[in-house]
Amino acid sequence: MASLSTEELKIGYGEVTVVNDLNLHLPEGKITTIIGPNGCGKSTILQTMSRLIHPQTGFVYLDGKEIHKSSTKEIATKMAVLPQTPEAPTGLTVYELVTYGRFPHQRGFGRLTDEDRDIIEWALEVTGISDFAERAIDSLSGGQRQKVWIAMALAQETELLLLDEPTTYLDLTHQLEVLQLLERLNREENRTIAMVLHDLNHAARFADHMVAIKNGQIVQEGVPNEVMTEDVLGEVFNIDAHMAMDLQTGRPALLTYNLLRDTGIKPHVSV
Repeated sequence: MASLSTEELKIGYGEVTVVNDLNLHLPEGKITTIIGPNGCGKSTILQTMSRLIHPQTGFVYLDGKEIHKSSTKEIATKMAVLPQTPEAPTGLTVYELVTYGRFPHQRGFGRLTDEDRDIIEWALEVTGISDFAERAIDSLSGGQRQKVWIAMALAQETELLLLDEPTTYLDLTHQLEVLQLLERLNREENRTIAMVLHDLNHAARFADHMVAIKNGQIVQEGVPNEVMTEDVLGEVFNIDAHMAMDLQTGRPALLTYNLLRDTGIKPHVSV
């Protein structure tokens, strides 16, 4: 099972340090959700762990090997990454995009084998998009497109899957469809999944392990009951959080909240 961790990671842009001295380990075979305010470094951490950004100092280890010393193809056979706003070439069909996931496994002239086609068909089926495999990606809804990108990531046949805000711009139905799909992949395929989420209740509901980030540093990590607390959310988001227990899932849920301190911004009142 693939293992991914960081050691004393420092990440910055020019002279601006975004993340400093980060030590993070993704539990194998579990779903990890990363939460935190805008600009706190969540996406930067995920991008660095997937080798899209090179750290200023520190290390990222994939299966105990420093990731920046590994080849791109070697990494792609172990880890699939879904960025925040992926873009596909105009006119590409669903099936064509999903075939890209087989690239790390191809040899010679890169022709698809029977095994490749079987895995592509499985990825289309498990994500529920087989019926429009020949449709252009441009013609799909936001939720359908997100499933196509997940299918491509699944076609890589990796044990580790990193996703940066996979539910952004999706309505509630499609958010749940995507998150339940990822949950099923974790439970049935034993895949290690890490994702950045803005919806705190979704982050708690679908996580085995949560990481709360503020100013590029870990404030708290652990099971949802240890991270989704009034104290932690107050420190991370500057809110006076009121928590409840989700009767359906047994997970902590954010019921309502207010700003913890006066920001000087007056609320709008309709008259």
